[in-house]
Amino acid sequence: MELSKLASKPQLLEIKVDDEDTITKYGEAVSFWMYDRQDIATFVKMSKIDSTDFEATTELVKELIRSKDGKPALNDERSLPMDIQLKVINKVVEQLGKLTNELLPKTTET
Repeated sequence: MELSKLASKPQLLEIKVDDEDTITKYGEAVSFWMYDRQDIATFVKMSKIDSTDFEATTELVKELIRSKDGKPALNDERSLPMDIQLKVINKVVEQLGKLTNELLPKTTET
């Protein structure tokens, strides 16, 4: 198979922070979007982040979070309340793990 056949335009995925505390505090689930695919530059950035480097992680997450129309949801002048910020970071990392697992080859038990 040609590599180019695997390439496609990234699609926005809706991610919801819908735990009980968030719904109680904000009256509903909080939604954001992120793309199902990342460009190579973003992928390389992700691979270089040390799990203890919270600042680098939050900067990368800020780049990944999108509004419904695909535009960046956050910037240097717009930030989230801390309670939501931590939950969003966890959701982004969780989603990236799901996307990575979908790409890994399936193994069968012998």
